[in-house]
Amino acid sequence: MSVSRIGLVVPFLVAIAAIVATRLLYACMRCRDERLVTCPENLRPAGVRLDARHAAATSLRDRADLRLSACSRWPERAGCGQECLSQIEAAADGCRVRGILTDWYRGKVCSSCGRPFGDLQWNAVKPAFRTADKVTVEWKQVAVAGLPEMLKTALPVCFACHMASTLVREHPELTIDRSGRTPLFRSTGPC
Repeated sequence: MSVSRIGLVVPFLVAIAAIVATRLLYACMRCRDERLVTCPENLRPAGVRLDARHAAATSLRDRADLRLSACSRWPERAGCGQECLSQIEAAADGCRVRGILTDWYRGKVCSSCGRPFGDLQWNAVKPAFRTADKVTVEWKQVAVAGLPEMLKTALPVCFACHMASTLVREHPELTIDRSGRTPLFRSTGPC
């Protein structure tokens, strides 16, 4: 092969490799988030994860082949037919927990300070929930299968108020309440 042909083939191969790598990375990133589905067997919420590696490996075909790598009903129901995958394929956002939470926080204000929630930054400061007993929890502390029930009863709390609540709850000896008001957050620590 002449030098001029090699000069044409190498950029072509590099371009093909870049396209393949981009497609693999896109499929892997698209499938890595936790999802909330309704289990077809018992019609109750279930938290699932897709097998991102398998989806990426099969994405070089027309469409990625989806399968579960984890489910909140496993190991008891690990041999199921994974019929819930049709819900993920049919949903525009694929039942992603982040999408569900983004929709829930949209247009709301913090129940403690009244600050409106803007665009959520999932890699930085994450908002939280205030439960019925006035304890704040991060959404990661809630089982995905329990998320629908939590969203019915909880109030939204911004990151700053959640951190303040956590400090008061976990280290009451480090905090002083000078407001003279009833505390917003319940302390579970020693008094």
